[in-house]
Amino acid sequence: MLRIGWFSTGRGEGSQKLLRATVEAIAEGRLDANIAFVFSNRERGQFEATDAFFDQIAGYGIPLVTLSDATFRRARGGEVARAGQPLPAWRTEYDSAVAELLQPYAYDIGMLSGYMLVMTQPLFAGHAMLNLHPAAPGQSAGTWQQVTWQLIEQRVEYSGVRIHLVTAALDEGAIVTYCTYQLRGPTIDLLWRAVEHRNVSDIRYADGESLPLFQEMRRRGAARELPLVVETLRALADGRLRLDGDVIMAGATRVVQGYDLTPEIEGTLAKAAPA
Repeated sequence: MLRIGWFSTGRGEGSQKLLRATVEAIAEGRLDANIAFVFSNRERGQFEATDAFFDQIAGYGIPLVTLSDATFRRARGGEVARAGQPLPAWRTEYDSAVAELLQPYAYDIGMLSGYMLVMTQPLFAGHAMLNLHPAAPGQSAGTWQQVTWQLIEQRVEYSGVRIHLVTAALDEGAIVTYCTYQLRGPTIDLLWRAVEHRNVSDIRYADGESLPLFQEMRRRGAARELPLVVETLRALADGRLRLDGDVIMAGATRVVQGYDLTPEIEGTLAKAAPA
């Protein structure tokens, strides 16, 4: 049985859906695993959406561990971490404190699911940590919003979702699994034509994320995130995939560019589609 440590900030409905999909797969016998705990970098009372996530966890009977990074930072007089700059020293201290809180829980692997902090060495040194990223291998790093705009700017024909190992280099750890999907076809081609002669800066200013193409690209990616998490954990639980440090093995074969789960993901979506 695969023992999973679950890491999530719990900002909204997406976090709830990812946890629910995994819990249901375990309950239905499709995933031979258990969730040893859920860790959040927020505490009850800070945000309404996170409190709802905590209620969900309690309903499942999963142990919840929390430590507010905001409270931790203020107590130490630390600076706010800023994108593109080195993490302040308190962030490593924070992750050391988290690792200490998690010592009573035995787990084989960590799954980051909507966890909004960059993880540092005290956490990923002791356990393999998996992170979900909304792009195919070789495509952009960054948040899903940043990725979507970059893909529009590049006029791509496909994208994907991948799960990679957490390392000190953000979004650059070895790719464990991935799936891909098309961004061209009869319906979406009409949306591409609407932006054909516009630059991305103008589109972002005028339309923002309400742009129909942006919405459709996000819909296609988000639909595959839940099944990719579940199918990746299944592959690890049933031994199809094995992690040896930062090396991913499929049987006796080393996986170099990620294990392609596209057929499994598309099969899951086909089964879920209305008749």
